[in-house]
Amino acid sequence: MEGHAQKNAHGASRESWGRIFGACIGKIWQASGRSLDRVARLSGMEASEWMSIEAGFVPDPSQLQPMSDALGIRCDRILMLAGLCLGTWE
Repeated sequence: MEGHAQKNAHGASRESWGRIFGACIGKIWQASGRSLDRVARLSGMEASEWMSIEAGFVPDPSQLQPMSDALGIRCDRILMLAGLCLGTWE
């Protein structure tokens, strides 16, 4: 039973970090002045995919570079954000 509880706690933690990452991405996107459709398209995603990341879905690490390009920010900034939310990818 302890393993199940630990797994549930890990899942909840991952979800929390995912939501934090997504909220930060949303704020960066809104500050960029670009439309949701535009940033999604520039990053190679559908708008629904972008919105799911903002809602807490954990993107594949390979999507971070295209996301930073679409947002018009340096990749090291989105990587730093990912590092702060490292629990998202664990």
